[in-house]
Amino acid sequence: MIIRLVRRSALALTLATTLVALPAQAAVTITFWSRDMGRTFPHAYITLRGVPDGGGEPVDTGYGFTVKTVTPALLLGSVSGTIERPTIGYQNGSDAQFSVVLSDAQYAAELALVAAWDKTRGGDSRYNLNTRNCIHFVKAAARIAGLTDLDRPKLMKKPRRYLEAIAAANRAAITPIGKAGSDHLATLPPVSAPPAWRVAPDLHVLPPSPPGQPIGTISTRSRVDSNPG
Repeated sequence: MIIRLVRRSALALTLATTLVALPAQAAVTITFWSRDMGRTFPHAYITLRGVPDGGGEPVDTGYGFTVKTVTPALLLGSVSGTIERPTIGYQNGSDAQFSVVLSDAQYAAELALVAAWDKTRGGDSRYNLNTRNCIHFVKAAARIAGLTDLDRPKLMKKPRRYLEAIAAANRAAITPIGKAGSDHLATLPPVSAPPAWRVAPDLHVLPPSPPGQPIGTISTRSRVDSNPG
């Protein structure tokens, strides 16, 4: 009897130690998207979805960096850029390439990246087709997510091929998707509010999308559909 109690106590202690040692499971997922619009204006962007592990509001939004206005000046050097949020309709016409589960620290860093590229939040919104386009933004987001082997000079104007190359180089660190956006969105469950016990300061530095409305506050039909990514 005593031996059994000792064994049970040892087993309980081992399990407790193991549970304490395990890292918390992050609950916000970043997904990398590409959109092919003929051969002229491809685009790449990210979405963030889930609930921060430490608490806070549910997250269901996306961000892309693009040129503000398409003019011939785009071919001559740097012009004004802007952060835009893809609508559900825009995502339906895109392709979800792969996703990565973020830690809360990585999630906060992704939001800081968005702010750093957004003029309305004091960031640098300078757009350059060759050195600071939508793929450069996505590349920075991938680095924050812990992905490696991101330098692909020949693919920096080819969103789909760039993301496919990054996925191939980081197979152990990503969840491959490779689906049309409409098919991928159909598989996603609603983002639930965190349990009452998960009360913590909200990590958001950007406001969430209004409840009951499509993701994003800026229409992508007039500008993103006609931007070079």
